[in-house]
Amino acid sequence: MRRKALRAAFPHTIPILAGFLFLGIAYGIYMRVLGFSILYPMIMSLVIFGGSLEFVAASLLLAPFAPVQTFVMALLIQARHLFYGIAMLDRYKGMGWKRFYLIYGMCDESFSINYTAEIPEDVDRGWFMFFVTLLNQLYWFTGATLGGIAGSLLTFNTEGLDFVMTAMFVVIFLEQFLKEKKPYTAIIGFGSAIVCRCLFSSSTFMVPTMICILVLLGLFRKPIEKAGDVT
Repeated sequence: MRRKALRAAFPHTIPILAGFLFLGIAYGIYMRVLGFSILYPMIMSLVIFGGSLEFVAASLLLAPFAPVQTFVMALLIQARHLFYGIAMLDRYKGMGWKRFYLIYGMCDESFSINYTAEIPEDVDRGWFMFFVTLLNQLYWFTGATLGGIAGSLLTFNTEGLDFVMTAMFVVIFLEQFLKEKKPYTAIIGFGSAIVCRCLFSSSTFMVPTMICILVLLGLFRKPIEKAGDVT
């Protein structure tokens, strides 16, 4: 059962593998350039497991001690996960002990796959989502570790490397858009992001976007379900 779930989950994570290894290596090198030992990117990739937050945490570790500011910044950066959790409430029911790791290990990419993937009927949903989450975290940990090792030998300008994550999400969005019979959810998500980005700054538009998406999905739930976009 577990092997079948692993075989079903792995192909969905291949784009994440490419993105996480590349960006994880850049992160590990970045940490080494700042003067941290290899243990920092290794441990942070396991404990924090939040790409953008880990990059910010590197600079926070070098700044004067400010726990309240650090907490608020971390909450704002990762606030979108509150909405991910709400969206996954029903899907995590009955998962047993796996539910705790699924909650802990949820990231943008794991959420995208676990929420949209068409899981074969003969594959256990809990183990499928578990392996998606586990594989993605292993990819990031491996990349960060390799980058930490290489960082002591190589240095280069990491500016712009985080664009690989943007490109990966574009691919995930297009895949979902093409799969839908009527792209109501894609239009709602894309439209909400555009409108909120025009109204808010680049650092604050994510939470309003998530709120708009949840509200619109609730208002148009019936036509969306009728169109077959939500199962």
